Amino acid sequence: MPDPDQAVARPAPGAGSGSAELEADVARLLAEHPPEQQAIERALRATIHHECPDAIEQVDFANKLIAFGRTMKIRGLLFAIIAHKAHVNLQLADGVDLPDPDGIIEGTGKRIRHIKVRSVEDASSPRVVAAIRAQLAARPGG
Repeated sequence: MPDPDQAVARPAPGAGSGSAELEADVARLLAEHPPEQQAIERALRATIHHECPDAIEQVDFANKLIAFGRTMKIRGLLFAIIAHKAHVNLQLADGVDLPDPDGIIEGTGKRIRHIKVRSVEDASSPRVVAAIRAQLAARPGG
């Protein structure tokens, strides 16, 4: 049995075996967050799954995040969702290089940048969807 404090890679919901375990892991992680953050995290997951239905999802308990990618190798990772007190970050693996006409991508990392998502409505806003699509286009094959 895997250590519950380690990252666990599982297929996305509906992607085959492991879905129930993934959902249990997600529920366990989200249970640590206030209801407002949980709702935003769920909405971001839904948006990511809508835009990238074949994404592999990984719950990383040690870092308190949910990662998404075409693979779980470093170059396959695309997004992460990380809850904070007043918002939820949508991490973009290639954020430094992505177009940002609305000025919503923040951060100072060498590659990874983030968008602060402050409401359920923002999680599926055209600006956030555009950033998700830009990230997917930056790594079309994984």
